[in-house]
Amino acid sequence: MNSQLWWFTARAGGLVSWGLAAASVLWGLALSGRAIKSLPRPNWLLDLHRYLGGLAVVFTAVHVASLIADSTTHFGPVEVLVPFTGTWHPAAVGAGVVAMYLLLAVELTSLLRRRLPKRIWRLTHFLSFPLMALGTIHLLTAGTDRNNVALRLLVIVVISAIAGLTAHRIVASTRPRTTDSRRSARVPVPSVR
Repeated sequence: MNSQLWWFTARAGGLVSWGLAAASVLWGLALSGRAIKSLPRPNWLLDLHRYLGGLAVVFTAVHVASLIADSTTHFGPVEVLVPFTGTWHPAAVGAGVVAMYLLLAVELTSLLRRRLPKRIWRLTHFLSFPLMALGTIHLLTAGTDRNNVALRLLVIVVISAIAGLTAHRIVASTRPRTTDSRRSARVPVPSVR
């Protein structure tokens, strides 16, 4: 077996995990901010959001397990499970460890959503924002591919899209919603000429 197989698996797992987490956040923002208005099958759309988040957990596990299995990186369970304990770029690796725990918190509370108070679920789900920030910091400071221009451009596009959809959601949440009953109750005002 190639001695670098675990290293390549760790790199790929990390990149795919970040991409899946970003896709899940983008999709969740698009759904919750009503940026997608007329697509059919809303249950299917919500399931896609959940599936992307679940896959992000799986690929994070692949990333962490591959780092432990790789004999050239010398990461042990403590370095990948306890933030800021390693000797190699402790802040960069620590950001990734904290992001992993935030991802687990968001996913576990999503699985338990029906059993949790809505406020607890919502507050925990807002951890997706620091999760993406810390995951991106980890990617750009600890990742081997951090100097790849295409990756940096992708990060700029994705983070800009997250910021734009977040702004759209905030603006949309401040507008009053009009319902069909409100629309039908409106009386047209005659124009004065």
